[in-house]
Amino acid sequence: MAQVHGTCTEQFTELRSLLQASLERGDDAGASVAVCLDGTMVVDLWGGHLDAGRKSPWQADTLVTTWSVAKTMTALCALVLADNRTIGFDDPVARYWPQFAAAGKDEVLVRHILGHTAGLPDWDQPLSTDDLYDWEKATDSLARQPPRWKPGAASGYHALTQGFLLGEIIRRTTGMSPGAFFASTLAQPLGADFHFSIDPADDHRIAPLLLHTTPPPGPSGTPHRTPPVQLRTLAIPQDTWDEGWRRAEIPAAAGWGNARSIARLQALLACGGALDGHRMFSETTAAAALVEESNQTDLVLGSRIRFGRGFGLTTPDLADVLPNPRTCWWDGWGGSVAVTDLDTRLSIAYAMNQMRSREHTIADHRALDLIRATYRALPRGKRR
Repeated sequence: MAQVHGTCTEQFTELRSLLQASLERGDDAGASVAVCLDGTMVVDLWGGHLDAGRKSPWQADTLVTTWSVAKTMTALCALVLADNRTIGFDDPVARYWPQFAAAGKDEVLVRHILGHTAGLPDWDQPLSTDDLYDWEKATDSLARQPPRWKPGAASGYHALTQGFLLGEIIRRTTGMSPGAFFASTLAQPLGADFHFSIDPADDHRIAPLLLHTTPPPGPSGTPHRTPPVQLRTLAIPQDTWDEGWRRAEIPAAAGWGNARSIARLQALLACGGALDGHRMFSETTAAAALVEESNQTDLVLGSRIRFGRGFGLTTPDLADVLPNPRTCWWDGWGGSVAVTDLDTRLSIAYAMNQMRSREHTIADHRALDLIRATYRALPRGKRR
């Protein structure tokens, strides 16, 4: 019988049973799930193993790359900067990054980058994995190239580029790398074990990814015909769990954490910008994350998706998973996911090392089961 460790309140015991069953079926090798409600951690569970041979147990402090869940953390940084008026959602990016105005990008606004509508879903000259480790090369290349479409006119998922674009805005306005700003402003004050790069001293805590999937073209319902821009944008390197990937800052795709740290950080947004006495941004700024930037067929993902500012937004076809309207989310390649519900002051997170293909607009059946069970456990008045 699989061992599940950690704590959960009696209200959420179904999540323990679901995680245990997933481990016993082999759907998960090792995984963690966490839920914060009204800022309190009511579920903090983990179990399984780090390796396919089931020899090394998943520990309380195990970390794993969560892929695009990192985007939700970069978005929190943007909310902090917008709240203190360091940046403005409607400001041209070139206000903070003058070189970015080149090649007709003077009309690209900060909110276009947050909403994947900036027209820069990839690089005109494809970068190698080593190039992604070179911050100056990655950002300078983006500054020189023209947008693929009129900024704001369409969405095209900025799978890797969003982190470099927002990260360079962070760097130029704060004098800190995005990882350093995130750590000092959010992760450390909130006691959250999430990182944009890994110190060598923490290498022993990393759960290696077990690759049981290929990079998905997008949510279920994606046409079999793959758009050309999609082929380039989603060509994620296969060696992205080597040492170079751990040391680099790639804020759109290389967030390292576990469910506890994800749920803790997203609880800040769920609770309107304040958590445990730390007021990071106002409720008005928190609500700005839910402002719709795009609601159309995404040029990269190939299916209809609704983007807010740094997050995906709920839609009628997601009502069976995310029932409340003021909910945002994003998932990572292979299965990790973050859900933030401002209506119920709820955050849900799942992080694992055995990667599987997405089976729904959001994540696969492992995360979907956990999300649905979380909402079933809420009092009826909390489910709209």
